[in-house]
Amino acid sequence: MTKPIILVADDDATIRGNLALLLSTEGFQVREAENGRQVAEMLSHSGINLVLLDLKMPELDGLGVLRECQDDLEETPVIVITAFGGSREAIEAMKLGAFDYITKPFDLDEVLFTVRRALTQQALVAQVRSLEIERGESDVEIAEEELVGRTPAMLEVFKTIGRVTATHEAVLIVGESGTGKELVANAIHANSDRAANRFLKVNCAAISPTLLESELFGHERGAFTGAVVQRVGRFEQAHGGTLFLDEIGDMDVDLQAKLLRVVQTGRFERVGGNETVATDVRIISATNRDLPAMIAEGKFREDLWYRLNVVTIQLPPLRERRPDIPLIAQRVVARLAEKYHWPHLALSAEAMEFLRQQPWQGNVRELQNVLARAAALSRGRLILPDQLAPTARQPVASSGPPTERVRGLQLKEILADTERRVIAQALEQTNWNRTKAASQLGISRRQLFDKIRQYDLHAP
Repeated sequence: MTKPIILVADDDATIRGNLALLLSTEGFQVREAENGRQVAEMLSHSGINLVLLDLKMPELDGLGVLRECQDDLEETPVIVITAFGGSREAIEAMKLGAFDYITKPFDLDEVLFTVRRALTQQALVAQVRSLEIERGESDVEIAEEELVGRTPAMLEVFKTIGRVTATHEAVLIVGESGTGKELVANAIHANSDRAANRFLKVNCAAISPTLLESELFGHERGAFTGAVVQRVGRFEQAHGGTLFLDEIGDMDVDLQAKLLRVVQTGRFERVGGNETVATDVRIISATNRDLPAMIAEGKFREDLWYRLNVVTIQLPPLRERRPDIPLIAQRVVARLAEKYHWPHLALSAEAMEFLRQQPWQGNVRELQNVLARAAALSRGRLILPDQLAPTARQPVASSGPPTERVRGLQLKEILADTERRVIAQALEQTNWNRTKAASQLGISRRQLFDKIRQYDLHAP
């Protein structure tokens, strides 16, 4: 098996020689360069697998190499060497696609750990690309955000959407926050005979009752302070189309009466007006609240509920359809890759397994946010477990009833305490071998050092 070729570029002969000796002792083939021009020349003619690149070099500095050799470095990880870990140059290098950076004076264990990690990612990316070539095409279609799922619960949702699109009846979509209620509403409208007309959304929880009435029904000039012109409301704007009332359970009870009338008759008056306006609008509403319980408490009108609840679509939480997680994750990654022109963005098998195991209290929306953050941290390359958000990677360990565990604590304190205990346990299990502990935790050695200082951990 051919040994990886590593290019060590540094104008300091001593540093360059020490790194070359370290890497060759570990079995790597090593090439050396003392300035940026030599680096550019070698990259254009030889099969370099990885570059250790000093940022401060004569003729052409490290940033210049990253800018000038982008095509040659597209599949070659670069680890930059800098004297200042938080310097502007180091940050710029990461933006230009560097895999990681190490600071002078550097720890030899950290150098090896970072090199191996970069080469491992390179190999995984090559494997992913090879599999895609063998298939002839990716299993993931690049598309706008859409409902995704193959579990029985989601198939039932798709069937219901198909049935209701042929009618104009009101639909109530019920589900936890982040499950995709707006996507269901979009799908109903897009597949109905109203698709050529407008689809408008109003979030009933985001607007005060007074403003919400004006938003829905419009107002006449002079209806209230600041109403200097007539305003056409959403019911008029959506005539012939669909109006999506999100978070309907948060609508004020008094306003529910006016909504009930327009649902029943298709007629209403603008705020401050006497003229009756007729409209033809299909209403789709959504909520994450228990409307029957609210009806019992007098917080939601029962007659309105019956009008809105002609057809109910229940969206399951993500934790109840775990087999869909890989499919959703692949779709999200594909959209991010297309949006930001990241052809090598992919999920490692380890990262995918992390995603499968998480509770996803925020459902699909939380999964999307976690993947967007991880894609940014990976700089458009292979997403690894340590690039996933801490809340997605490490659930809070159970050590008693929930109310006892969290009483008096903020979420960030709970997460910090959990992280501290997990790191301390990893260090103890490895007899404070930082390289092994970092590997076990799925983070870099430098990140582990930062956490040890942050949590003031000390070897026994």
